[in-house]
Amino acid sequence: MSRKEEYESKTEALLIPILEEKGYEMVDVEYVKEGSNWYLRAFVDKPGGITINDLEGVSRRLSDLLDEKDFISDAYILEVSSPGLGRPLKKDRDFDRSIGEEIEVHLYRSLNGNKQYVGLLKSYDKDTITIEDEDGSEINLDRVNVSLVKLTIDF
Repeated sequence: MSRKEEYESKTEALLIPILEEKGYEMVDVEYVKEGSNWYLRAFVDKPGGITINDLEGVSRRLSDLLDEKDFISDAYILEVSSPGLGRPLKKDRDFDRSIGEEIEVHLYRSLNGNKQYVGLLKSYDKDTITIEDEDGSEINLDRVNVSLVKLTIDF
């Protein structure tokens, strides 16, 4: 397990009890370097949408636990936020919740001349994502070639 994965896993373990107590959902935790700064980001949601006050309460409790456990050796910036409207689908529960919804799939390498597909999420497994395009055709996309999957946003 890499240091990044270790920090994310340990942070998730601290975060889950806080969220379960409040009925919130953990969407993702990431530990990333941007420029010269390290960021520990926790993305949190709840049915009906998360508020700034909800996020503040989670941030304070998580920050206290992180200070107490002190397992991250680098200086870092903690951010607790909403995943936003264009949140990526990463985990099985994200895909389960989005069956039948319109998604965007971005690819590392083009397939039939396209690096981006939009369609209804029909199914997925560990190897493929199947979408239905606007013509009703099903497209199977190899997950090893997928760089990003997110819900589409219509205004």
